[in-house]
Amino acid sequence: MRTTHKAAIAAAILGTTIALAAAPRHEAPNYALQNQEPTPAFHDQAPKGELPATMSPLTFPDMLVQNAYIVAARVKKTLYQEPCYCHCDQSQGHGSLLDCFVSRHGSGCNICMGEAFYSYEQVKKGKTAAQIREGIMKGEWEKVDLKKYQSPLPAK
Repeated sequence: MRTTHKAAIAAAILGTTIALAAAPRHEAPNYALQNQEPTPAFHDQAPKGELPATMSPLTFPDMLVQNAYIVAARVKKTLYQEPCYCHCDQSQGHGSLLDCFVSRHGSGCNICMGEAFYSYEQVKKGKTAAQIREGIMKGEWEKVDLKKYQSPLPAK
């Protein structure tokens, strides 16, 4: 009787293991869910009016930071529509990634700079702000090679 009971338990465990192994796996659809983070603030449409100016790149001595502010100025309308995963919306009251470059905040944050460079590269590839946002949410900005931005950028 005792052997039958153990065999039944073993069969149940084996069955459950097989069922779990055969079950389809679903990946989290975006970076925020993978990391269990809420999506930071962003605007889901292009701005209706003028946007604030980004800080002058010449304010900063570091070439990487200068380039981050240069590209931010070039793609302001896109950055306005992107979240920033350093969560400066909570700590600084920012409404989008653009706010990082209207202030000094972006100069000291590799997340802000990485997302700005990613956005710039994607705009150059013809991606929409919504497509870029999806990439940021998936964490694709982390693949940007920051080394290539340590030299002066070509004009426009």
